[in-house]
Amino acid sequence: MGTEIEYGITVQGDPDFDPISSCVLLVNAYEESEVARILWDYDQENPLADARGFNVEGEKYTPNQQENIARNKTLMNGARFYVDHAHPEYSTPEVTNVRDLIAYERAGERTMEAARRTATALLPAGQIMLLHKNNSDRKGNSYGNHENYLIARRTPFKDVVANLTPFLVTRQIFCGAGKVGSENRAARCDYQISQRSDFFETEVALDTMVKRPIINTRDEPHADREKYRRLHVIIGDSNMCEMSTYLRVGVTSIVLALIEDGQIDRELGLSDPVRVLKEISHDLRCKKAYPSEAGGRRTAVEVQREYLELALRYFGSREIDPITKDVLTRWEQVLAKIEDDPMQLGRELDWVAKHNLISAYRERKGVEWDHPSVHMMDLQYHDIRPDKGLYFLLERRGEVERVVGNEEIEAALQSPPSDTRAYFRGECIRRFPDAIFGVNWDSISFNAGDDPVKRILMNEPLKGTKSHVEQLLDDCEDAASLVGALTT
Repeated sequence: MGTEIEYGITVQGDPDFDPISSCVLLVNAYEESEVARILWDYDQENPLADARGFNVEGEKYTPNQQENIARNKTLMNGARFYVDHAHPEYSTPEVTNVRDLIAYERAGERTMEAARRTATALLPAGQIMLLHKNNSDRKGNSYGNHENYLIARRTPFKDVVANLTPFLVTRQIFCGAGKVGSENRAARCDYQISQRSDFFETEVALDTMVKRPIINTRDEPHADREKYRRLHVIIGDSNMCEMSTYLRVGVTSIVLALIEDGQIDRELGLSDPVRVLKEISHDLRCKKAYPSEAGGRRTAVEVQREYLELALRYFGSREIDPITKDVLTRWEQVLAKIEDDPMQLGRELDWVAKHNLISAYRERKGVEWDHPSVHMMDLQYHDIRPDKGLYFLLERRGEVERVVGNEEIEAALQSPPSDTRAYFRGECIRRFPDAIFGVNWDSISFNAGDDPVKRILMNEPLKGTKSHVEQLLDDCEDAASLVGALTT
């Protein structure tokens, strides 16, 4: 699994702000060894492949070499830091569990902040680059937090659509980031649970920027296509609270295990899921019930409880790892508290923590929800500057629950995960930066000596781990000897 986070960007004090050039400045401001000279290998990508069994019409954009280098950095921890359209984006390396994912995603926040400070120093006097880990600009534009899960290709995609849709529609009650007001012609509200829900318009599609779907059909596995599918989930908010991320990704991976193994044996679908998605986001009490396709009505909590019951049954007869066991426990506890009173979850959930902060401010100042200072607080909650962001204020006060420690985040900033192919990628970049020509998630191309560029494929995400290749890397004094060892 892994995440891709698009950050909001602006330059305070710049009347001619250009987001793309600012993104390029930001990416190139981050210094780490010689990685800036490594190309991102777009040849290995196919964003037009649809999981429903066809390719859509369109042109795949591939930048020239100079633009490629300017827009991309592959880091020694196995992550990718790059420009995506008009946003800076950080993609975590592949990890095998949600705890590691949180460590690498938070390492991404620190990467962004280090680059932001350096970039600001390069701007004219009086200008400050600002970055926000949020999902909308209040001008009708939304940008995403995309989750990626490697699942078995043998699982029929129609089963994924049928069984995952009601889960994704309702999971926002524990992983929404919270938002003041509404956008994109959605019904007016003072405050809602999710930042992204206003922007979804269809149930299943390939697009990620227009007519956004609940289920995205991109079929780009970055692995052995015969065995794997990468499920590209675009419906989640960018979370600041670690527990919101822990539940969002941890519970989703559990539900996908149920789907893969055919363990969802009841009808959980909701009628008109796009409409229900928006209505759940506006229901802060989480009490409203929605029509089910099987008849009757269910609340979002009740739908989630159905999935929880199936998960408890599934793992009741299987060996369970400590992280999965903890996710199940937290899921059950949080659903119980949401059913009782969601506002008691200010330590765990972003949308509640932000709501409580703003509500306390409104009471002190006597202002309404549409006051400009309230909108500013909404934005400032997501400011990645540790001394300015309101989330970080709560963190310093010990008012939010942590999942990982600062030492784990620092380790993730410096080193790749040891139990996926990201270890091989990150270590090659650290050891042989001058000999690497191009990188993708599933390959590394070496330009070693006078030989032609040699592409090493990495189609198995659980190969190339520390236990698998560390001795090989230690035995090779240069990239040429490594390539030789891998190709003989």
